[in-house]
Amino acid sequence: MLTRRHFIQTTTALFSASVSSPLFAESWPTVSQKAAWDAQVTPPGYNAATSNPWGLHPRFLPQRVQANEGLVPGDIHVDAVAKYLYHIEAGGTAMRYGVAIGRGDLYEPGVYTIKRKVEWPHWTPTQSMIAREPEIYAQFEGGVEPGPENALGSRALYLFVGERDTYLRIHGTPFPRSIGTSASSGCVRMVMAHINDLYSNVEISSTAFLYSAAESVAARS
Repeated sequence: MLTRRHFIQTTTALFSASVSSPLFAESWPTVSQKAAWDAQVTPPGYNAATSNPWGLHPRFLPQRVQANEGLVPGDIHVDAVAKYLYHIEAGGTAMRYGVAIGRGDLYEPGVYTIKRKVEWPHWTPTQSMIAREPEIYAQFEGGVEPGPENALGSRALYLFVGERDTYLRIHGTPFPRSIGTSASSGCVRMVMAHINDLYSNVEISSTAFLYSAAESVAARS
Protein backbone atom coordinates (compact mmCIF):
# COMPACT_ATOMS: atom_id res chain seq x y z
CA MET A 1 0.00 0.00 0.00
CA LEU A 2 1.24 3.47 -0.82
CA THR A 3 1.55 5.64 2.28
CA ARG A 4 2.50 9.20 3.13
CA ARG A 5 6.00 8.19 4.18
CA HIS A 6 6.78 7.14 0.60
CA PHE A 7 6.17 10.56 -0.77
CA ILE A 8 7.99 13.82 -1.30
CA GLN A 9 8.89 16.67 1.02
CA THR A 10 8.16 19.83 -0.94
CA THR A 11 10.28 22.90 -0.54
CA THR A 12 8.31 25.36 -1.78
CA ALA A 13 -12.84 17.70 -19.49
CA LEU A 14 -12.30 17.19 -22.72
CA PHE A 15 -9.57 15.15 -24.37
CA SER A 16 -6.87 13.00 -22.84
CA ALA A 17 -6.97 10.11 -20.55
CA SER A 18 -7.25 6.39 -20.89
CA VAL A 19 -6.18 6.46 -24.49
CA SER A 20 -4.35 4.27 -26.92
CA SER A 21 -2.13 4.84 -29.91
CA PRO A 22 -1.42 2.37 -32.71
CA LEU A 23 1.91 0.61 -32.45
CA PHE A 24 2.09 0.20 -36.21
CA ALA A 25 0.55 3.37 -37.58
CA GLU A 26 0.57 4.09 -41.28
CA SER A 27 2.56 7.29 -40.89
CA TRP A 28 4.97 8.77 -38.40
CA PRO A 29 6.34 12.32 -38.34
CA THR A 30 9.82 12.90 -39.68
CA VAL A 31 12.65 14.19 -37.54
CA SER A 32 12.30 17.64 -39.07
CA GLN A 33 8.52 17.67 -38.52
CA LYS A 34 8.95 16.72 -34.86
CA ALA A 35 11.57 19.44 -34.42
CA ALA A 36 9.22 22.00 -35.97
CA TRP A 37 6.39 20.97 -33.65
CA ASP A 38 8.72 21.08 -30.63
CA ALA A 39 9.62 24.65 -31.56
CA GLN A 40 5.93 25.48 -31.93
CA VAL A 41 5.03 24.32 -28.40
CA THR A 42 8.13 25.76 -26.71
CA PRO A 43 7.93 29.46 -25.72
CA PRO A 44 10.61 31.78 -27.15
CA GLY A 45 13.54 32.04 -24.74
CA TYR A 46 12.09 29.12 -22.78
CA ASN A 47 13.16 28.84 -19.15
CA ALA A 48 11.40 25.98 -17.37
CA ALA A 49 11.29 27.77 -14.02
CA THR A 50 9.96 31.10 -15.28
CA SER A 51 8.36 30.83 -18.73
CA ASN A 52 4.59 30.92 -18.33
CA PRO A 53 2.62 31.98 -21.40
CA TRP A 54 -0.05 29.47 -20.32
CA GLY A 55 -1.04 31.53 -17.27
CA LEU A 56 -0.37 28.74 -14.78
CA HIS A 57 -0.24 29.36 -11.05
CA PRO A 58 3.52 29.80 -10.36
CA ARG A 59 3.58 26.72 -8.12
CA PHE A 60 2.88 24.54 -11.16
CA LEU A 61 6.08 25.62 -12.92
CA PRO A 62 8.94 23.09 -12.76
CA GLN A 63 11.03 23.24 -9.59
CA ARG A 64 13.81 21.16 -8.09
CA VAL A 65 12.81 20.09 -4.57
CA GLN A 66 14.09 17.88 -1.76
CA ALA A 67 12.91 14.24 -1.80
CA ASN A 68 12.38 11.87 1.10
CA GLU A 69 15.17 9.43 1.80
CA GLY A 70 14.93 6.01 0.21
CA LEU A 71 13.09 6.96 -2.96
CA VAL A 72 14.49 5.38 -6.11
CA PRO A 73 16.09 7.73 -8.66
CA GLY A 74 14.21 7.57 -11.93
CA ASP A 75 10.84 6.78 -10.40
CA ILE A 76 7.82 9.04 -10.82
CA HIS A 77 5.35 9.96 -8.06
CA VAL A 78 2.03 11.72 -8.72
CA ASP A 79 0.25 13.60 -5.91
CA ALA A 80 -3.50 13.64 -6.61
CA VAL A 81 -4.22 16.44 -4.12
CA ALA A 82 -1.50 18.97 -4.94
CA LYS A 83 -1.55 18.00 -8.63
CA TYR A 84 2.21 17.50 -8.73
CA LEU A 85 4.39 14.98 -10.55
CA TYR A 86 7.82 14.30 -9.03
CA HIS A 87 10.68 12.72 -10.94
CA ILE A 88 13.23 11.44 -8.43
CA GLU A 89 16.86 12.35 -9.09
CA ALA A 90 20.12 10.97 -7.75
CA GLY A 91 21.42 12.88 -4.76
CA GLY A 92 18.14 13.28 -2.89
CA THR A 93 16.33 15.77 -5.11
CA ALA A 94 13.35 15.60 -7.44
CA MET A 95 12.01 17.67 -10.31
CA ARG A 96 8.45 18.74 -9.57
CA TYR A 97 5.91 19.57 -12.30
CA GLY A 98 2.29 20.68 -12.21
CA VAL A 99 -0.15 18.21 -13.75
CA ALA A 100 -3.83 17.54 -14.35
CA ILE A 101 -5.27 14.17 -13.35
CA GLY A 102 -8.38 12.14 -14.12
CA ARG A 103 -11.71 13.56 -13.05
CA GLY A 104 -13.84 11.72 -10.49
CA ASP A 105 -13.45 7.96 -10.46
CA LEU A 106 -11.57 8.02 -13.77
CA TYR A 107 -8.33 8.65 -11.86
CA GLU A 108 -6.75 5.26 -11.13
CA PRO A 109 -4.24 5.21 -8.24
CA GLY A 110 -1.71 2.41 -8.40
CA VAL A 111 1.81 1.31 -9.19
CA TYR A 112 2.71 1.17 -12.86
CA THR A 113 5.72 0.43 -15.05
CA ILE A 114 6.67 2.70 -17.93
CA LYS A 115 7.20 0.27 -20.80
CA ARG A 116 6.95 2.55 -23.79
CA LYS A 117 7.85 6.14 -24.68
CA VAL A 118 6.78 7.96 -27.85
CA GLU A 119 7.59 11.38 -29.25
CA TRP A 120 4.60 12.97 -30.97
CA PRO A 121 2.34 9.93 -30.61
CA HIS A 122 -0.84 8.98 -32.42
CA TRP A 123 -4.03 8.91 -30.35
CA THR A 124 -7.17 6.81 -30.45
CA PRO A 125 -9.90 7.08 -27.78
CA THR A 126 -10.75 3.81 -26.05
CA GLN A 127 -14.13 2.19 -26.60
CA SER A 128 -15.06 3.00 -22.99
CA MET A 129 -14.40 6.69 -23.65
CA ILE A 130 -16.54 6.58 -26.79
CA ALA A 131 -19.36 4.79 -24.97
CA ARG A 132 -19.22 7.22 -22.06
CA GLU A 133 -19.09 10.43 -24.12
CA PRO A 134 -19.90 9.65 -27.76
CA GLU A 135 -20.64 13.30 -28.51
CA ILE A 136 -16.98 14.08 -27.84
CA TYR A 137 -15.04 10.97 -28.80
CA ALA A 138 -16.97 9.11 -31.53
CA GLN A 139 -15.62 11.43 -34.23
CA PHE A 140 -12.07 10.33 -33.33
CA GLU A 141 -12.72 6.57 -33.35
CA GLY A 142 -10.45 6.11 -36.35
CA GLY A 143 -7.53 7.77 -34.57
CA VAL A 144 -5.81 11.13 -34.70
CA GLU A 145 -2.48 11.82 -36.37
CA PRO A 146 0.39 13.34 -34.33
CA GLY A 147 0.65 17.10 -33.95
CA PRO A 148 0.20 19.98 -31.50
CA GLU A 149 -3.60 19.50 -31.44
CA ASN A 150 -3.40 15.76 -30.74
CA ALA A 151 -4.79 14.85 -27.30
CA LEU A 152 -1.49 13.21 -26.26
CA GLY A 153 0.53 16.24 -27.24
CA SER A 154 4.26 16.10 -27.81
CA ARG A 155 5.31 13.14 -25.65
CA ALA A 156 3.69 10.15 -23.98
CA LEU A 157 4.85 7.69 -21.32
CA TYR A 158 2.81 4.47 -21.43
CA LEU A 159 1.81 2.88 -18.12
CA PHE A 160 1.63 -0.90 -17.79
CA VAL A 161 0.78 -3.40 -15.06
CA GLY A 162 2.94 -6.40 -15.82
CA GLU A 163 2.60 -6.94 -19.56
CA ARG A 164 -0.84 -5.32 -19.71
CA ASP A 165 -1.19 -1.89 -21.25
CA THR A 166 -3.54 0.04 -18.97
CA TYR A 167 -4.18 2.72 -21.63
CA LEU A 168 -3.15 5.25 -18.99
CA ARG A 169 -0.50 7.73 -20.07
CA ILE A 170 1.57 10.58 -18.73
CA HIS A 171 1.47 12.94 -21.68
CA GLY A 172 1.49 16.45 -23.03
CA THR A 173 -1.76 18.29 -23.54
CA PRO A 174 -3.11 20.93 -25.93
CA PHE A 175 -5.13 22.18 -22.94
CA PRO A 176 -2.45 23.61 -20.61
CA ARG A 177 -5.00 25.60 -18.61
CA SER A 178 -6.28 22.30 -17.23
CA ILE A 179 -3.06 21.91 -15.23
CA GLY A 180 -3.82 21.91 -11.52
CA THR A 181 -7.28 20.38 -11.98
CA SER A 182 -9.00 17.00 -12.27
CA ALA A 183 -9.91 17.18 -15.94
CA SER A 184 -8.88 14.13 -17.96
CA SER A 185 -10.45 10.73 -18.59
CA GLY A 186 -7.74 9.08 -16.49
CA CYS A 187 -4.33 10.13 -17.77
CA VAL A 188 -1.84 12.52 -16.20
CA ARG A 189 -1.49 15.67 -18.32
CA MET A 190 1.51 17.98 -18.50
CA VAL A 191 2.37 21.17 -20.33
CA MET A 192 4.08 20.08 -23.55
CA ALA A 193 7.26 22.05 -22.93
CA HIS A 194 7.49 20.47 -19.48
CA ILE A 195 7.02 16.87 -20.57
CA ASN A 196 9.56 17.46 -23.32
CA ASP A 197 12.07 18.19 -20.54
CA LEU A 198 10.96 15.22 -18.44
CA TYR A 199 10.78 12.73 -21.31
CA SER A 200 14.48 12.52 -22.06
CA ASN A 201 15.24 11.79 -18.39
CA VAL A 202 12.76 8.93 -17.98
CA GLU A 203 14.00 5.42 -18.66
CA ILE A 204 11.96 2.45 -19.82
CA SER A 205 11.07 0.16 -16.88
CA SER A 206 10.90 3.07 -14.44
CA THR A 207 8.08 2.87 -11.89
CA ALA A 208 5.25 5.41 -11.70
CA PHE A 209 3.30 5.72 -8.43
CA LEU A 210 -0.11 7.36 -8.76
CA TYR A 211 -1.33 8.14 -5.25
CA SER A 212 -4.92 8.38 -4.11
CA ALA A 213 -6.20 11.54 -2.47
CA ALA A 214 -5.94 9.84 0.93
CA GLU A 215 -2.32 8.93 0.33
CA SER A 216 -1.16 12.17 -1.25
CA VAL A 217 0.60 15.03 0.49
CA ALA A 218 -0.92 18.47 0.04
CA ALA A 219 1.24 21.23 -1.38
CA ARG A 220 3.09 23.38 1.11
CA SER A 221 3.87 26.17 -1.31
